[in-house]
Amino acid sequence: MIGYVTLGTNDMQRASAFYDALLDGIGARRTMDFGKFVVWGKGPQTPSLAVCAPFDGKPASVGNGVMVAIPCATEADVDRLHAQALALGATDEGAPGKRGPNFYAGYFRDLDGNKLNFFKMG
Repeated sequence: MIGYVTLGTNDMQRASAFYDALLDGIGARRTMDFGKFVVWGKGPQTPSLAVCAPFDGKPASVGNGVMVAIPCATEADVDRLHAQALALGATDEGAPGKRGPNFYAGYFRDLDGNKLNFFKMG
């Protein structure tokens, strides 16, 4: 149902380098790069993540309550990718752990303050 999620950035080079390094950990690669709009994904039939400079020319800002959740195959992947996000300069918004009987997640904010998580269901 979801095609892609777009996050705003005020520094395309920095955001692109962050997501190149981070999303490599789940096998995602750049699928489009138009300079002011970069997309990462695993293929054309799966949801993608994009960063862009806002079209209106105003500074990018974080949406309160907005979060992007990225699925992982294992809880160990959640742990590894959450740690990698922090090593790349992200800030912790909730260490990896169980959030219910069948949900394991680790939360962080990227370099622009956007909130994301890696999660494993089941």
